[in-house]
Amino acid sequence: MTQKLKLEKPKIQQTLTPVHFHDVYDMDEPYFSNCLIQDCSIIGEVIHRAEFSKVIFQNVTFSNVSFKNIDLTDVIFEKCDLSNADFMEGIIHRVEFKDCKILGINLAEARLGNVLFQNCNLNFSSFGWAKLKQVKFEQCSMRNADFYNNEFKKVVFQQCDLNEVNFAQTPLNGIDLSSSSFEKLSVSLEELHGCEISPKQAIGFATMIGLKVKETEYD
Repeated sequence: MTQKLKLEKPKIQQTLTPVHFHDVYDMDEPYFSNCLIQDCSIIGEVIHRAEFSKVIFQNVTFSNVSFKNIDLTDVIFEKCDLSNADFMEGIIHRVEFKDCKILGINLAEARLGNVLFQNCNLNFSSFGWAKLKQVKFEQCSMRNADFYNNEFKKVVFQQCDLNEVNFAQTPLNGIDLSSSSFEKLSVSLEELHGCEISPKQAIGFATMIGLKVKETEYD
């Protein structure tokens, strides 16, 4: 049921003006709108409350950047590297991340709505204390990701690698994990109430709580 989640797509015009990030960056007003930023590296930038609206990033590397309280609305990231970027307390609405490397990104205390992560590497990403509404993770590697104390509403994990993900203090009622894979999760039985899993995963959870599962032979 939850796998059929329909997201609002970014509202971006078909033709955008290509720009160089540093040519349009204004320290006093860090606002970017209706532009295409591609084939470049953004290195060492520390920008508080940067705003991006109707922007496409293509093949952009963000290196050692801190964009706390970032506001992303109607934005697409394609084949970008956002590893270890600090987007803490960001507001992210109608945004798509496609074929991106997002290792260790900090999205703690962020608010995400109508966001798609598709074929991304999100290993070691941090979503602690975040609020996710209408968010889909599709065919993503999410090993050791942290979703501590999250609020989930209509969140989908479709064919993802969730091994060692931390869901502590995050209720998973109505969340479908059945198409994803994992050997171990950090989660309590109370938080699993109402979570949809596969029969194979059910055996794994039984093992996690100390039950011994064996096949029964019938005469």
